[in-house]
Amino acid sequence: MEAQEFIESGILEAHLLGLANKEEQDLVKQMIEENQGLADYLVDIEMDITRHFNGSAVSPPVGLREIIHLRSREFRQKEKHSFKQQPAEEDRRYLDVEVNDTHMKVHKFWRPAFIAVFILSKIFLIAGLYYYFKTVNQEQEIQKLKTEIQQVK
Repeated sequence: MEAQEFIESGILEAHLLGLANKEEQDLVKQMIEENQGLADYLVDIEMDITRHFNGSAVSPPVGLREIIHLRSREFRQKEKHSFKQQPAEEDRRYLDVEVNDTHMKVHKFWRPAFIAVFILSKIFLIAGLYYYFKTVNQEQEIQKLKTEIQQVK
């Protein structure tokens, strides 16, 4: 393959962007070793791509970089899964999987929330019944007073 045909094929760009398969990568390495002009052209393309991406880059909000840094540090520190092999038995051969995630932490907070809602609902029920019976009693008192006023007249 001639150098100009190789340049026009787009394999060099695919190689730089990491899109080339193993055969194409080997072919690019072989062609670069054979042709120094091709190696220079590859460096020029790489600089152009870098300039393009750096020129069109958008800087993130101020606090975002720190948040990403903290989350990546936490992610590296956490072990997602740890596998322990159980002693082999005749019938069953499997691995015990110990999962460290926040699923159970979320459910632990539901219990006090449910208890608080339950207690508040009982308090409101008692208060509602109290005021209901109080208004019924007051209506009865008003009716008695009205009858007494009518009798006095």
